[in-house]
Amino acid sequence: MSGAAGRAGERRTWVDRVVSLRAVRWSDLDWHVVALSALLLGVGLVLVATMSAADEAYGRADVRWGDHLKKLLVAAPAFVLGLAARPRWLRRNALAVWVLVVALLLAVFVVGDARNGARRWIDLGPFDLQPSELAKVAVILGLAAALDHLRLRSLREWGAPLALALVPMALVVLQPDLGTALTLVPITLGLLYVAGASGRLILAFVGGALALGLFAWQFEIGIRDYQLQRLDTWTRGWSAEDLIAERNGAAFHAYHARVAIGNGGLGGEGLGRGVSNEVAWLPERDCDSIFAVVAEELGWIGVCGILALYGLLVLSLFQSASGLRDRFSRLVVTGVAILFAAHLVVHCGVNLGLLPLTGLTLPLFSTGGSSLLATFLALGLALGLASHRQPSLDAETFRRGAAG
Repeated sequence: MSGAAGRAGERRTWVDRVVSLRAVRWSDLDWHVVALSALLLGVGLVLVATMSAADEAYGRADVRWGDHLKKLLVAAPAFVLGLAARPRWLRRNALAVWVLVVALLLAVFVVGDARNGARRWIDLGPFDLQPSELAKVAVILGLAAALDHLRLRSLREWGAPLALALVPMALVVLQPDLGTALTLVPITLGLLYVAGASGRLILAFVGGALALGLFAWQFEIGIRDYQLQRLDTWTRGWSAEDLIAERNGAAFHAYHARVAIGNGGLGGEGLGRGVSNEVAWLPERDCDSIFAVVAEELGWIGVCGILALYGLLVLSLFQSASGLRDRFSRLVVTGVAILFAAHLVVHCGVNLGLLPLTGLTLPLFSTGGSSLLATFLALGLALGLASHRQPSLDAETFRRGAAG
């Protein structure tokens, strides 16, 4: 009995070194971030429920609220895991987490399911895992671990951080999943800047990347045919006449997204009463196009309210990061804030026609098990690390403190 009890105690001790809810400083938890996240999640659940009800009323089964709820319940433990993660263990093993996710990205090419010309998912039975979603969290952790010891005062110090970002980015592009890969760009550049990199050098890097992308687009080098079509459709979509002319062809998705947004007007059509739900012509209305549904059913006023909540969430995460003395924790929380901001900007920009069409979810709103998993994990990590804050010794935590 004593031997069994001792082994059980050893297991508990090992687990306790990795995760422990008892170690969370509940009094220092950013409860306003929890409240904002819960409110956004609740509104998203209501929207998905109305979509499901509309599908049931019209004899469709495209969106099922029950399926979304099951995925949410499966993904919810990731929030608890992130919240309970020990900061010291996380710092020491961040690169190991990065390696694990890269291994999953490589496994996609061997055992992954191919759908609509892309190989992105690993079938786990009741749950389809999309490792590219977890790659966002892995890049944040990997960069935070590397930049914890680097000050980026010379170009030699850029090698490791760029490799930690570019390797998963390249693997995601090859799936292909350009939208997810692009979200890694602002995360990488933002963390490099916070860690002390020159703003001018980052702007030069961005300018060079844009010039290279424009060159590849114009001369059709290294770009797939469907990506060229999306770019061409996007540029032609700036003209209302061209967009309408191609509404039954290449511009089908973009056209119906903008029609839905236009239908919303000032106050919206009301929950479940938009054309998007009644006719269901808008593709991916519960996922990549959910912003268009929000605009149609809640109107301009509702959209402003939702954007305000997201803005408050992102700013609150930045504020939490600025109060952290520990460099690794500060970088992780900052990365999560940038992740939410990047998703919001790209998702809304695509639906409004300001950016080329690409599939990207709206965190806490859109359906999708892997997206929810990554969102909950990232949010839990940010809240957990921020709760271990210590008084900062520097008023300018982000820049001067990062470079010191």
